[in-house]
Amino acid sequence: MGGRDAGGAAADVEGPHAVHRMLFGSTTHRVVRDAPCAVLAVRHLGETFPWGTLLINILGSFVIGFFVALTGPDGRYAVDPNIRAFVTVGLCGGYTTFSAFSLQTMVLMQEGEWLHAGGYILGSVVLCLVFVWLGHVLATQLSAV
Repeated sequence: MGGRDAGGAAADVEGPHAVHRMLFGSTTHRVVRDAPCAVLAVRHLGETFPWGTLLINILGSFVIGFFVALTGPDGRYAVDPNIRAFVTVGLCGGYTTFSAFSLQTMVLMQEGEWLHAGGYILGSVVLCLVFVWLGHVLATQLSAV
């Protein structure tokens, strides 16, 4: 199961338990994400704007950026690739895919790939909005049948 982690670094997540570690990380986010942030945001900021989701995306982006920099090749701590995958793909990816999107965009910018970064941003936002709309239209039509 080699490949790249969310930071673009080579990920060596071999072994029979690699998938289990990532699955555990991605399901752990429920306790951290859903209850406290959604309740706090709705209670203090109101329901008309998706404050909880925005807060989750900002916090997840911070956590993945911090962890990748701290444990990367130039970071302060050397971390086993399985632990790195658990945190980036499992915890942060389960917490918010926006954190992975933000990190990947930053890496493209740091590498001077401005056109790719801009295309990724534009494609992610516009195409996802178009496809969520298409999914909604299709489901609405199927429900009417």
